[in-house]
Amino acid sequence: MSEVAIRVENLGKIYRLGEIGTGTISHDLNRWMARIRGKEDPFTKIGENNDRTKRGESDYVWALKDVSFEVRKGTVLGIIGNNGAGKSTLLKLLSKVTKPSSGRMKINGRIASLLEVGTGFHPEMTGRENVFLNGAILGMTKKEIKSKFDAIVDFAGVERYIDTPVKRYSSGMYVRLAFAVAAFLEPEILIVDEVLAVGDAEFQKKCLGRMKEVSINDGRTVLFVSHNMGSVASLCDEAIMMHQGTIREHGNTASIIQKYLQYNTETQEIQDKRLEYVKFYQEQEKLIIELKYNLPDPVDIPSLGFEISDAYSNVVTGSNLMVDGHKPVPGKTYQNGVITVILTEPRLMNGDYSLSIWLGNSVANFIKLPDCARVKIINMCENQRYAGVAAPTCQWIY
Repeated sequence: MSEVAIRVENLGKIYRLGEIGTGTISHDLNRWMARIRGKEDPFTKIGENNDRTKRGESDYVWALKDVSFEVRKGTVLGIIGNNGAGKSTLLKLLSKVTKPSSGRMKINGRIASLLEVGTGFHPEMTGRENVFLNGAILGMTKKEIKSKFDAIVDFAGVERYIDTPVKRYSSGMYVRLAFAVAAFLEPEILIVDEVLAVGDAEFQKKCLGRMKEVSINDGRTVLFVSHNMGSVASLCDEAIMMHQGTIREHGNTASIIQKYLQYNTETQEIQDKRLEYVKFYQEQEKLIIELKYNLPDPVDIPSLGFEISDAYSNVVTGSNLMVDGHKPVPGKTYQNGVITVILTEPRLMNGDYSLSIWLGNSVANFIKLPDCARVKIINMCENQRYAGVAAPTCQWIY
């Protein structure tokens, strides 16, 4: 266990829907009697998987079920998955905000958690007082906190408001100070759950750099939940993909992100009758988008837009008919047919890309299909020494 920061074995958390607690005195007594006798919670046997899109037969759902993994010291672990996959529940269990229903976990070191904006802050206390309060909770002495105080305030960028009650802080100021406290008061394990999205781009960049720094230089462990695949890819050594309360994949960050994006694409179904199919493919140095549409009423011009994103969900390029200057032809209408878009610029670097489209007959009546098709570009740009995702066309004057 000396080299292991976190070990989780068959961890589970079950909830009853629609009520606080189990809902009835008899249920509470049954659970209490089972606990006294050292027996399994009787309601875990009827718990269902946490599929939030479907109505189940039981009121009990597993927000987390049979989760097992190990994190070595100094590792930055990314945790990704769709909303409702169990990511936040897992972090709450590790942070001991709530107790597990089954399984066990072993944690080697002090934990600092940022599970939501202002975690652990008292709204009536000033920023200064909350820094010392959080430090004390983490087991730091007053002398240790004082030695880090100036660095915390400088990193957070809230010096002017440090003696103001934090209830008057904006959400961005809240998270700035909360992250600075967690990162600078030297916990062995830092847990961050999507709260950095509240901060601006400059602060997010500082936070990512700080997390990488404490991992590499100080050997501390970081658990990082985010829907920003670019941040996960740049920060994390390894990653876990969660689905309906279970771990679907665990391994190298790049491969897990690729599987996550591929899984989301595979499960995307075109259910709208206005669109029969979408194709997205490479033809030599061209990218082709082709779709067949069937609108309910004739229109003077079909509204179509698209975006192409890289493997980390960053938008690379996009356009629509109106932006490209297409206007209705007098007397001509469209109701069904095939639209083909041929892209010759920008020339994209080799890699995986996804297509999102918007199609309809008005601004308010659109089909929205994110990640509806994917393409793997090979040899579009034979010279891979370009930086970024697109090869530029330049005019050089010297």
